[in-house]
Amino acid sequence: MQDNPYGGSYGNQMGGNVSFGGASPAEPAPANAPLGGGPAIKDTTTADFPNDVIAESQNQPVLVDFWAPWCGPCKQLGPIIEKVVTESGGKVKLVKLNIDDHPAIPGQMGIQSIPAVVAFAGGKPIDAFMGAVPESQIRQFIDKVVKEGGGSGAPDIDAILAEGKAALDAGDVNMAAQVYGSVLQAQPDNVKATAGMAECMIAAGQADRAQELLDELSDEQKEEPEVAAILARFALEKEVAELGDPDALDARLAANPDDHEARLDMAKILNVRGERDTAADHLLHIMKTDREWQDDGARKQLLQFFEIWGPTDPATIAARRKLSSLMFS
Repeated sequence: MQDNPYGGSYGNQMGGNVSFGGASPAEPAPANAPLGGGPAIKDTTTADFPNDVIAESQNQPVLVDFWAPWCGPCKQLGPIIEKVVTESGGKVKLVKLNIDDHPAIPGQMGIQSIPAVVAFAGGKPIDAFMGAVPESQIRQFIDKVVKEGGGSGAPDIDAILAEGKAALDAGDVNMAAQVYGSVLQAQPDNVKATAGMAECMIAAGQADRAQELLDELSDEQKEEPEVAAILARFALEKEVAELGDPDALDARLAANPDDHEARLDMAKILNVRGERDTAADHLLHIMKTDREWQDDGARKQLLQFFEIWGPTDPATIAARRKLSSLMFS
């Protein structure tokens, strides 16, 4: 008897995203690791899931068998599905995940009973069944999956990168590193993925490794916006380290609010501290008081902040509004 929670004879098109944890962003898989190849049947882990399933399913459908050693029906299904996959002649691959040892992925996917077999193609789950179904139904399931998901073509790199950025913005550094790492395995020269991996390293407290990673890029690649923003941040942080005591700058400003040099230095320090709105306000104050100071130096510094923060950062949006108001009032 077939028990399928996804609807239809073998399940309709599945949606949703799968996130990953457990892998250190400091140790991404080698950028030149192949996506294809390897055995038709293998065990996987939470850390290897992006390579074994998400990335590999860009080349051909991958079946994921969620099982556990204590599960009787799993022991019944296992040899049958392995036999059918082996006899499929490479049409699909089978990846087995022990949910006791690696509960994160099945938890995120809502797997509530086992055995459960989920088919992935194009980096996403597309079909599934549950229970120890007969061999004939497994063959039908594989034929259907191959027809619907075979030859999925090249991955949607932009969509994958967007998922990585969303994970990083949400503070899930491990997931972001996994996503960027999977892109770099497929496209070792992808500058956006390299920049994303550098951001993961920075978030993990490994700025030195991020600097080394970006130093390996060509001059042309370093001019790409994502990389240029990180390099500008590094340069500013180095400059800030040489600016001196912020308390002394505060004292100078208290004594003379028109000490623009002290105010500019304070803005740089506040930016590195993450106090972006206040940093922008210091620069806007200089512009309002003396627009021509240092050849419009305050506005130029603010524009550099915008480049570092990115166009969608709330601090950028707020400061741009204030800047427009100041310039066109």
